[in-house]
Amino acid sequence: MSLRRLAPLFAGLSLSGAALMSPAAVAAPTHYPLTIDNCGVPLTFAQAPHKTVTIGQAATEMLYALGLSDQVIGTSLWFNETLPQFKDANAKIERLADNAPSFESVIGKRPDFVPVQFEWMVGPQGAVGTRQQFQDLKIPAYILPSDCENKNNLVGADGTRLEAFSVDTLYKSIAQLAQIFDVQDRGQQLIDSYKSRLAQAVEKAKQHDASKVSAAFWFSSPDINTDPYVAGRKGIPNFMLETLGIGNIIDSDEEWPTVGWETIAKANPTILVIARMDRRRFPADDHEKKLAFLKSDPVTRNMDAVKNNRIVIMDASAMESSVRLFDGIEQLAKATHAQ
Repeated sequence: MSLRRLAPLFAGLSLSGAALMSPAAVAAPTHYPLTIDNCGVPLTFAQAPHKTVTIGQAATEMLYALGLSDQVIGTSLWFNETLPQFKDANAKIERLADNAPSFESVIGKRPDFVPVQFEWMVGPQGAVGTRQQFQDLKIPAYILPSDCENKNNLVGADGTRLEAFSVDTLYKSIAQLAQIFDVQDRGQQLIDSYKSRLAQAVEKAKQHDASKVSAAFWFSSPDINTDPYVAGRKGIPNFMLETLGIGNIIDSDEEWPTVGWETIAKANPTILVIARMDRRRFPADDHEKKLAFLKSDPVTRNMDAVKNNRIVIMDASAMESSVRLFDGIEQLAKATHAQ
């Protein structure tokens, strides 16, 4: 067994005793060459990657959580600053772009692995490039399964889910990354700890009748005065709501459809969840501007959630299929107790 497999989990992770694996449960090491199926595309690894460039914060922080920051040489597409426990490691790694990097900047790092959070970054119409472009250079481009399984990313701004998001695809991302890097034990420990946290959040929500609570998630808007991007019925935020028994007032299969404030105000959700992010692609990326709009607009200021300050400010990355999802669902479970 390699020394890397014996290394402890990355500093900052807290695992319960139940999540720790017994010697009998230690996973078998990865045998290379390893071929995995990634949303219908076979990817082959001759060895564990050593020069990884990530496209998407979720992929980046999954690797950090697995203790693999030393194998990362470049990152891109950030919504929030990295978690405090990853700050020192992240500071040593070049950020190629706050948003989408250029294809040239990625391949200029000569990576041997490119994990990608969103298929619209690397896909048939990839903003960075296509999978074929990376394949031609013999660079495996891995799309997180949560964004390419049971989803059509050619419909709508952020794609349309053919089936509701399943947290199992998040666990699958972690497990496959752990297998690719030959750190399966760390991957299983992470998954076990997240399952435990999810169960605890559900139990907390049960202490209050969350079925009487409804919500809407506001991610951003192209302009502060235009229709907002809100969470649809089959995406990650809806999984959080449904898991806790909270109703989603938005009826759309799109990941982040635009819906008018008049429609949202008529539905009058109990809670409004707004995204906090450091990205500034749109003016409404600033959560302070979101708050100012909600409290001043003649339509939104009369909503019960606004009048009673039932507004949850959540990191944008917690609304994605990422290690932060569990922070988000814990935050939401806590909010149900305030109703």
